[in-house]
Amino acid sequence: MRKLWSDHVFWTRDYIIAAVGGQPDEKAAATRLLANQDDIGNAVASYYGADAGQKLTGLLKQHILIAGDLIKAAKAHNQDKQQEADREWQKNAEDIADFLSHANPYWPRAALVDLMNTHLSTTTTEVVARVNKDWDGDAKAFVAVYDHMLKMSDALSDGIIKQFPGKFGTKPNTPVTHY
Repeated sequence: MRKLWSDHVFWTRDYIIAAVGGQPDEKAAATRLLANQDDIGNAVASYYGADAGQKLTGLLKQHILIAGDLIKAAKAHNQDKQQEADREWQKNAEDIADFLSHANPYWPRAALVDLMNTHLSTTTTEVVARVNKDWDGDAKAFVAVYDHMLKMSDALSDGIIKQFPGKFGTKPNTPVTHY
């Protein structure tokens, strides 16, 4: 989970930099970022089945496409469009939280909504700092994005390990420790 979700924020950052800067690698970054959503969905499918993996992949791809709209709106300094994209992003985050919380009893919906909202908030801060050429703020925001994503990926891993202890050589209700 850490590798997959770290890739998520790394490729998101690459896309943000390319899109805000109008760089020629914008499409390549977007393509790779969308492929990461397939990677995450495939990982989930290995525990919850192909249909679940495809459902999550679809929700995550929607997450990325909405992020693209938010970036375009921020770059254009169009607050109305940015707020509209943010509302769609929030709804998509709740859809992701709903899906995941139904899949795993160790992923409480409220905790997942909180994790997703923090992800959206820290990413938006990163985008706005980049658009405003606040390089120190941009770097600081990415540290927050990455640190948070490690926390989120650990929470997801913990839930999988608790739900499927036999696949990890642990006993049910064994505390999970990350190093």
